[in-house]
Amino acid sequence: MSQTFGKTRWKRFAVVMVPTLAATAAVGVSIAQGALAASFALSGASFKVEAGQLHGDGFSQYGTVDAVVDSKGAKTNLPVAVSGFNSASITNLCQSVDVPMPWGDYTLRITAGDAGTPVQASKLFIDMTDLKADTATFNNINIGVAGGAISKGPVDSTSAGQPGFAGSFGQEADSADLTNVKQTAWATSAGTFALANMHLNLSSGSNPCF
Repeated sequence: MSQTFGKTRWKRFAVVMVPTLAATAAVGVSIAQGALAASFALSGASFKVEAGQLHGDGFSQYGTVDAVVDSKGAKTNLPVAVSGFNSASITNLCQSVDVPMPWGDYTLRITAGDAGTPVQASKLFIDMTDLKADTATFNNINIGVAGGAISKGPVDSTSAGQPGFAGSFGQEADSADLTNVKQTAWATSAGTFALANMHLNLSSGSNPCF
């Protein structure tokens, strides 16, 4: 379920964000180890992601704008919060997306990391608009760091190159731990993404992760 996305120019995105983290399972993500986020145009469909536990080392978060393409090819701007991780370990991961068909609606659902072996990711970036977690613990967090001064976690190259990003609002931490994560995401990319015990299922009707 790889998508191809591109960030638009974003001079001011001063979002007052509480520390948030996200994890997504994406099939078909294959970017060279250690690469920054890819640049692609969003499909216009958000997806739901749920995780039992997420541990991330090297956390960063900042605001940007994504380009969303509708069914007619028209582009609109979508402000999002980007969470980045140098590495992440995720248990009980579930991703679901609605798939409208001419003869009815379907749900594409992916699960992984639910048989004792966590999902492992490196250089992970998630573009999201909503996230909830029962608990969130951050180690040595800096809130309000300038985008251009983020050093503890990764920053994708397209956001870093946007005018005004160097002085924009950001936050970072050495590590983070979240439990019972639920999020609405629009895009994800990773250097590597290893899905243990992965199961993909396409079923009729609505069967979201949450």
